[in-house]
Amino acid sequence: MEQHQNDVAWVSLAVLGRFMRAVFEGVGVPPADAAICAEVLLRADQLGFDTHGISRLKPIYYDRIHKGIQSARTRVRKVSDKAGTAVLDGGNGMGHVVAHKAMSLAIRKARKHGLGMVVARNSTHFGIAGYYALMAAEAGMVGICGTNARPSIAPTFGVENMLGTNPLTFALPTDEKFPFLLDCATSLVQRGQVEVFAKLNRPMPEGWVIGQDGAPVTDPHRALADLVAGTAALLPLGGAGEDLSGHKGYGYAAVVEILSVALQQGVFLKSLAGATAPDGSIPLGHFFLAVDIGHFTPLESFKALAGGILRLLRASRKAPGAERIYTAGEKEWLTWQQRRREGVPVNRETQKEMVAMRDELGLNRYRFAFEP
Repeated sequence: MEQHQNDVAWVSLAVLGRFMRAVFEGVGVPPADAAICAEVLLRADQLGFDTHGISRLKPIYYDRIHKGIQSARTRVRKVSDKAGTAVLDGGNGMGHVVAHKAMSLAIRKARKHGLGMVVARNSTHFGIAGYYALMAAEAGMVGICGTNARPSIAPTFGVENMLGTNPLTFALPTDEKFPFLLDCATSLVQRGQVEVFAKLNRPMPEGWVIGQDGAPVTDPHRALADLVAGTAALLPLGGAGEDLSGHKGYGYAAVVEILSVALQQGVFLKSLAGATAPDGSIPLGHFFLAVDIGHFTPLESFKALAGGILRLLRASRKAPGAERIYTAGEKEWLTWQQRRREGVPVNRETQKEMVAMRDELGLNRYRFAFEP
């Protein structure tokens, strides 16, 4: 069921999932791989990561495949495979498929050895990192993952975009209805949030992006162009300077860069801008760690203790005027419950992209309620 209000249309999860899978297949992604890609994007929309769901389908995946920047067919090659570790080469295929295989392998290794860590090179944008950390949590494990990305973040006291938004993501099982999930970039905001403001033609808050003079940039269209040109940068968690601990976000971004690259000898920092590849490809690196809780303590005991910690945090004294305290993963679960009933909000620009992909691929069986 689809409904629309003002500039946003609410599209059901079922319709969105089927449509995205059909689009991936339409551009040459094999059916099994298309199912994985669509599932990752749909999970983003389910949980409220609106910058990484249907809004990314055309500009990131559809267009890059059409332009030959990345391959629709993913041929993952094992570079190294040892007891608890492995190195994979994604062959510039679909990052979702590479990451799914990597975390699946890490989980199998952890089941046997207690810990499993897999790194990948020559991969591409893989959607929300939380999807892969949740794979481990759903298997009764602690999941940790990260990836480097195109240069976006300036180092503390700098103005040049050097590091990617580099998410550092954790998921673990609890005895509650939802797992603990912390999936966030090491920048104040992601590039995708700037893209959302550009689609809405709204100015951004000051403090997200700075220019070469260190002054804030609030025009999202200018910010996106300048990020590509290297004349603007996102700020790390904590913001500019050290007064609000911006150096901590910068440090974590550097950790993710090193773990994503140094273990597999991949491409890093400014080389990720695509200038070194004739086809404009951006060979990303990822890392995935699974920790089998059963090798340390009974899983149910871990889940009960983890849940107890989260409940105590939520029950602690609230700030004046605050309605409630949340723990990581709770808002995402609440969003999922709402969107199961109401669907996913899709802005006008993304609506146009959906119609364009539908028409170009001849997917005539899809008609959307937001169309006149």
